[in-house]
Amino acid sequence: MEIPSTTDLEQRLARTARALTDPAHAECVLCYVERMLDAFGCDATLRWARTWRDRRLPRATGLERRLEARGGFCDCEVLLNGWTLRPDRREPGEDGAPGRPACAGVSARSSQPCANWEPWRRARW
Repeated sequence: MEIPSTTDLEQRLARTARALTDPAHAECVLCYVERMLDAFGCDATLRWARTWRDRRLPRATGLERRLEARGGFCDCEVLLNGWTLRPDRREPGEDGAPGRPACAGVSARSSQPCANWEPWRRARW
């Protein structure tokens, strides 16, 4: 049995990491961020939103500014402060609790959320 070189192992690891973190075809930024948060958590940055942008729409330079304008200064805050799943789009999970639907998809040129999401409505005091 041939032992792979360190370079071969690093290349395999890089391909695996890329496969695990690539956005799905037509997956919107919010469905992607939620999926990555479920799998890998938040590191207090917009790491997953930036990854989506860099891999899908590198010219969408205003994406971070839009997310931050809604209170999303890190990936988890995007979903805590900015957007929520529409109630009519939630699907029951195996345990009966509301689950996440499949991404409704967006065009290849869109950095907007899919139809599953709506902006949080802030209460006015």
